[in-house]
Amino acid sequence: METCERDRETARETASSHTGAPTPASTEYALPRQQAPGEPRSGAAVLIETLVRCGVDTVFGYPGGAVLPLYDALHADGRLRHVLVRHEQAAVHAAEGYARSSGRVGVVFVTSGPGVANTVSGLLDAMADSVPVLCISGQVATSSIGTDAFQECDAMGITRPVTKWSRQIRNVGEIACLCEKALRVAASGRPGPVLLDFPKDMQAAMTVLHENSSDTHDLHRYTASQKPAHKGSIMEALALIRAAKRPVFYGGGGLVISGDEACAAFASLVRETGAPCTLTLMGLGAFPASDAHFLGMLGMHGSVEANLAMHHADLVVCVGARFDDRVTGKLDGFCPNAKFVHIDIDPTSINKVVKADVPIVADCLDALIALRQALAANGGVHRARLNSWWRLIGKWRALRSFHVLPRRDEILPQVLLQTLAARLNGLDAFITTDVGQHQMWAAQHLPIELPRRFISSGGAGTMGFGLPAAIGAKIAHPGKPVICISGDASVLMNIQELSSAKQHECDVKLIISNNGYMGMVRQWQELNYGGRYSHSYTDALPDFVALAHAFGWQAAKANDPASLDAAIDACMNTSGPYLLDVRVAAQANCFPMVPAGMAHHQIMLSEQRWYGP
Repeated sequence: METCERDRETARETASSHTGAPTPASTEYALPRQQAPGEPRSGAAVLIETLVRCGVDTVFGYPGGAVLPLYDALHADGRLRHVLVRHEQAAVHAAEGYARSSGRVGVVFVTSGPGVANTVSGLLDAMADSVPVLCISGQVATSSIGTDAFQECDAMGITRPVTKWSRQIRNVGEIACLCEKALRVAASGRPGPVLLDFPKDMQAAMTVLHENSSDTHDLHRYTASQKPAHKGSIMEALALIRAAKRPVFYGGGGLVISGDEACAAFASLVRETGAPCTLTLMGLGAFPASDAHFLGMLGMHGSVEANLAMHHADLVVCVGARFDDRVTGKLDGFCPNAKFVHIDIDPTSINKVVKADVPIVADCLDALIALRQALAANGGVHRARLNSWWRLIGKWRALRSFHVLPRRDEILPQVLLQTLAARLNGLDAFITTDVGQHQMWAAQHLPIELPRRFISSGGAGTMGFGLPAAIGAKIAHPGKPVICISGDASVLMNIQELSSAKQHECDVKLIISNNGYMGMVRQWQELNYGGRYSHSYTDALPDFVALAHAFGWQAAKANDPASLDAAIDACMNTSGPYLLDVRVAAQANCFPMVPAGMAHHQIMLSEQRWYGP
């Protein structure tokens, strides 16, 4: 905070007549590439310097009038990589892909008015899934705020509901400390998006940036809470784990956010107790899919064994998840005989949906380490007591709830994902998805072995997420395969980002499960609305292959089951961005399915088959 005070004092000295109003700026300056400490520089240059000091190396954005001084400073400085997208919503999704695949804060530059307004869907997505994103929006000059100036909008007002924290910069001397605080808030505790609204005159005003003696280099990375897990709660949780005869460990996105060490500690605890484990959509990869303890994803389109194990459990240990309605189904029928241990860094998530018998407010890693240490110090558990539990789970597994029989005449979307899974076996690949049936089939049929490898829109369910998120993941991991699984409806939401991938040489593979419908909407209309397919069929789809070629991508079409293997091999083996348009069975539905309003043991296995009452 000493630095902030020095910067405020410098601002007061620099302004010719400062009376509490924002520092005026009459000139936009050409900046030297890097400036010496204590040398006057523009507010835009201060912000760029602060980002660099804090460890940021990449920004995603789209320039416009109110943010031109910042882009000029970006050009003059030269140390940040800028990824030019084609739409501001896509900038946030790309930053999300970068953040979720790397554990770093994704940074976005946009202009005022429609620029920042276009980020709202992306910020909502990041807020719902706890993704650390810093959005820096240009704004009209402070003297014009409130006058309905060209491209003026209340950026704070329209983004406040979808950000964790936001501020408008009104004093050039506060730029550095507000930028540092924004990064810290985005990346700490339960992460989320933050916004700095940066008026144009503040970008151009001159000030002096002092050396900062505090360590800011890692502000771009996730920082756990310093509050340790309560020892008494840990011992209560341990007692329940040791006494349980039908325990289930249930992990969510918070595990992945906490980091690789937390996921490894979770996996070790599961194995040490001998208990089964399930994960949410956001948690996939936190526990290896190939491990025998893993029951698959739970929830509306989760595996039968995961959902039934939760229903019959006598103890649920929830780590970094929030009991989303897509997981619980009908709440008064959820885990009727279970006690709950709930570990979460966000105290507002505990007892919000399900009352916890043992609430533990702590970072996942801290709590899991404490649990493992307590378990070891108290003689471990008697794993043989779970034998009958595993036998019952084995009967549910024998139902093979994800199994489908291939067809000779058409490609089933499930078979598309299974074929891709076989091709990816042994590859350390990153998967992004859009939203809909293809998203659920990807979660069901692609075995995710490592954290951060499955990147999907969970809480907000944002169509158009997958392609820009894949670009962000590829920017973060240029040497790793990145595959986006999309649908013909979702991909059109941000199809312009084919251009961004081409410009930035992102070797992204885009596989479209093309059924001609808004697939999940069509499925619900079939099952819940008497087959009245109101506006869920797209009668004018583009030729995706021709469209991809127009954007400079390589592309192909697959509609014959016999040629699917070769088509996927060509997609994966061809250098550069590649689009594969796979024509799949139009009427295929995604099962298993827990219908809306039912408990998670009432499961549709197909249109004609049910499991449960």
